Amino acid sequence: MDPQLPQPAATVLVTGIGGFLGGHVARQLLAKGYRVRGTVRSQDACEGIRSRLCASVPAATERLSFARADLGADDGWEEALRGCRYVIHTASPFPAGLPDDADDLIRTARDGALRVLRAADDVGAARVVLTSSIAATNHGSGRPPFTEKDWTDPANARATPYYKSKTLAEQAAWSFARNSGLDLCVINPGMIFGPLLGPHYGTSVGLIQQMMSGKLKRVPRFGFAVVDVRDVADAHIRAMTCPEAAGERFIVGGGFFWLRDLAAVLTKAFPEYAARLPRGDVPNWMVRALAPFSGRSRMIVHELDRDLSVSAAKARRVLNWSPRPDEDCIRSSAQSLIDHRLIATP
Repeated sequence: MDPQLPQPAATVLVTGIGGFLGGHVARQLLAKGYRVRGTVRSQDACEGIRSRLCASVPAATERLSFARADLGADDGWEEALRGCRYVIHTASPFPAGLPDDADDLIRTARDGALRVLRAADDVGAARVVLTSSIAATNHGSGRPPFTEKDWTDPANARATPYYKSKTLAEQAAWSFARNSGLDLCVINPGMIFGPLLGPHYGTSVGLIQQMMSGKLKRVPRFGFAVVDVRDVADAHIRAMTCPEAAGERFIVGGGFFWLRDLAAVLTKAFPEYAARLPRGDVPNWMVRALAPFSGRSRMIVHELDRDLSVSAAKARRVLNWSPRPDEDCIRSSAQSLIDHRLIATP
C-alpha cells in the first residue's frame, strides 16, 4: 500500500443501530470518518436507517453497511463482526412497563450481550464498549450520589425486571471479560433524552410525549438523573479508544430531576403547552395502592421520594467527557417531538 494514501478507516460494529442511542452513536462515528456496520433484525429496515443517519453526512453512505443478527440467536454474529476493530453494543430491551415474563427480559439482555462478546473475542476485536445503565448502580445498598463502585442488588425488592436485566447482563459481561481477557468498557447512562433521528421514540422520550400531550395531569414523587443522547454517544466513542478506559465502567449522567421538575422545565420552555403539562403530585399512598394492579406503579413504588442522583466525575476525569446543560436535553426532546408532529399543536 502506498504510504502516502490515507489508511482505511477502522470498522465499528454498532448493535441496535436502529434505536435511539445506537443511531446517534453511528451518526457520530460516521461524522468522524469511521466505517460503521450496524446490526438489524430485518434487512427491510436498512434503507430507512441509512437515510436518517446519512442525511447530514451524505458522503458517509459508502461507509455504512448492515448485517442481520438477533440478540436471541447465535446465527449471524460471527459474520457481522468479521473485520471490525471495535464493537459498541447498545442493543438491549427497555420495556415501557413490567414485562409479562421477567425472566425472558433478563435472558434476552444477558444472553444477547454474551453472544456479542463471544463473537468479538473470536474475531479479536480491540475493544467492546457495552451500554449498561444507572439501573445497574442505583438500587442496592449505595448512597447518593451513586458512583461506579455501586451495584444494584438483583435480589432486592427494589430491583424491577429491567433493573435486574441491566445488572445481570453487565455482571455477566464483566465475568466473561475477566475469563477471556477481552478488552471491555461499560457506559452507565442516566435517563436518555435529546433529539430524535426519526418519527419513532422509546420509553424515555415517550415520557415527554405523554406530558406534552396532556396525558399526565399529576406525577408521582419519582425522579432520575438525565443525560442527552448526543453526550451518551460521545462517551461511548471516547471510551472506545481511550487507553485508560480499559476494564472500567463510567456513569454518564447530569442533574437529578423529579418528574415535577421535568414538567417545570417544559412549562418554561414551551408556555403554549403549559395547560397540558402536569401541575401536581400523585400522593405516595395512591401509587402504593395502585401497585398491585399497575405495572408502571410497581416499577417505581420502591423509589418514591428517593434521591437517585449520580456522579459522573470519573467520566469527566478519564474520558474528558463534558455534557451539555441538563435542560437542553429535556427541551430538545420536546422540540423534536413537535418537529416530527408527534405532539398535537395546542
